[in-house]
Amino acid sequence: MDDHLRTSLRRRGFLPAEDPDSRLTLGERFEIIDQIGHDLPSLLLEPEFRSYMRGQILPHWPHPNIPPKLLSQAHLYYLRLGFIASGYINQIGQPVTHSLPANIARPLYLIAELLERPPMLSYDGYALYNWKRYDREKAIELGNIDTIQNFVHLYDEHWFILVHVEIEAHAARIMDAIMALEDSAGFDDGDAVDNSLQQISAALDNILQVLRRIPDKMSDELYFSRFRPYIGQFRDVTYESMGLTVNFRGETGAQSSMMPTLVEFMKIPHQANRLIIHLNDMRHYMPHEHVAWLDAVRAMPDVRSVASREHFNHVLEQMAVFREVHYHWAIKYIARRCNDQQGTGGTPYLKWLKYLIDETRQHQVAG
Repeated sequence: MDDHLRTSLRRRGFLPAEDPDSRLTLGERFEIIDQIGHDLPSLLLEPEFRSYMRGQILPHWPHPNIPPKLLSQAHLYYLRLGFIASGYINQIGQPVTHSLPANIARPLYLIAELLERPPMLSYDGYALYNWKRYDREKAIELGNIDTIQNFVHLYDEHWFILVHVEIEAHAARIMDAIMALEDSAGFDDGDAVDNSLQQISAALDNILQVLRRIPDKMSDELYFSRFRPYIGQFRDVTYESMGLTVNFRGETGAQSSMMPTLVEFMKIPHQANRLIIHLNDMRHYMPHEHVAWLDAVRAMPDVRSVASREHFNHVLEQMAVFREVHYHWAIKYIARRCNDQQGTGGTPYLKWLKYLIDETRQHQVAG
């Protein structure tokens, strides 16, 4: 892992090293993508949206690679196209379609290939790259951030995304604590391990505070009916002119690298079942550098035998509580409104969240 990535993870967690671009500056012909992105919440209200989109000329990424100075532009280009594609396939109130037109499919596929990711809107595009600060001198936190792109005009969707962004900002302290321990070669030092665990615990306190704020400005009815459908799966979707038919999981918080980092660091032995297969599949939707980080954490020594029982168990309990709050929101926002027990990522989420909660607590050190 290079020094630039390590520095970024310690400072910003899984958020980009610099604030995301909010406007494409690749040339005049790319203005149409920003314009469609800006208008998308209104366009999706129109029955003619799909016909309109078929008539648009969307420019391809203008380089054979991604020059480092254009990485933020590449992320914005990908997320705009990802939103357009998901809006096209999942448009609310319109007949089911299994065909993505070539003028959307091809540029999306090509930029996704350069970014080494599936050509589908995932958590990185929906949340990690999808924010801007009002005041760059102030923290990345609710009240100082807004989204760049949305499916609907409702602030509820902004809030849903921005809660995840602030959580990811706090998670940087988790990465910093783990790297500080690694840099000091302190895995055999009980005091160093406990200090790291205390820093992780402090970050998790803030993360839980933010996660509990979901209902402050997000209606369960509006979430379920007005914007959750847009982050659904692609099932048997043909990318026209590409000779490609895909099945992709929808955007989901399970594609965040935050909790997997803690699972790897705490060496929680989740049982090998369909859940673990699913969670491992989520890594295909993460930025490749985040997967490299998870691999690095997996290779770190186990601190369980060195850590104090109090600090080790407290982090595990906070992880379990995080999943319990998530479980509660899954019931409130989804389960009470439908019989479909699958999440946007295609999981039987209630059953599997319960497994994760139980197995996390079972890993605690007995008194």
